[in-house]
Amino acid sequence: MPLRLGHRGAPRLAEGEAQVYVENTLEAFRQALEAGLDGFELDVHLTRDGVLVVHHDFTLGGVPISGVSSRELPAYVPTLEEVLRTFPEAWINVELKSLPPETDGREEALAKLLARYPSDRIWVSSFDPLALVRLKRLGVGPLGLLYEHEEAEALAPCLGVEWVHPEASLLSEAKVRKLRTRYRVLVWTVNRRQQAQELAAWGVDALVTDFPGVLV
Repeated sequence: MPLRLGHRGAPRLAEGEAQVYVENTLEAFRQALEAGLDGFELDVHLTRDGVLVVHHDFTLGGVPISGVSSRELPAYVPTLEEVLRTFPEAWINVELKSLPPETDGREEALAKLLARYPSDRIWVSSFDPLALVRLKRLGVGPLGLLYEHEEAEALAPCLGVEWVHPEASLLSEAKVRKLRTRYRVLVWTVNRRQQAQELAAWGVDALVTDFPGVLV
């Protein structure tokens, strides 16, 4: 059976009384696990004061996360260290948000943090091939290449990644069979039970969903 991961946790299950969509929060991650998933996917940025925090967009309230200190962020935005400390048994795919070619040291910060929380249930992915090159040089792994355009797949052999993370529409049974001769395969975002069952039958290694009930 493939690993079953919540996309940014299980934010729809973690909605509060005000029905606010709360993704990438400790509560969303807790709800994903309580719903029966094996773990979750999350997104990471580096703040001005060098703290890795969990948030999807590059900005929050129109302000770049890289330009603020971690103390200025809302309480619902957790640090990556908080997540790793709170959920030591979860399978976690850490997506490092990065825009090539520049770097602000986020790869080094991530390498140092993961060295303090070693786990064979954590792996790092990115859409940014240069970030993956830097992480590889720092000894971080396993690594996964995220992509939504088929042409990007050609980069994987150059990057030395162990995982590929294609968008679901790029796959066929033959494609999965070919990819799995060299990589582990995570598929995003799978929100229909029939599609999940089909991908599982093809042999993918992990499925990411917005709706835990589709996979459990």
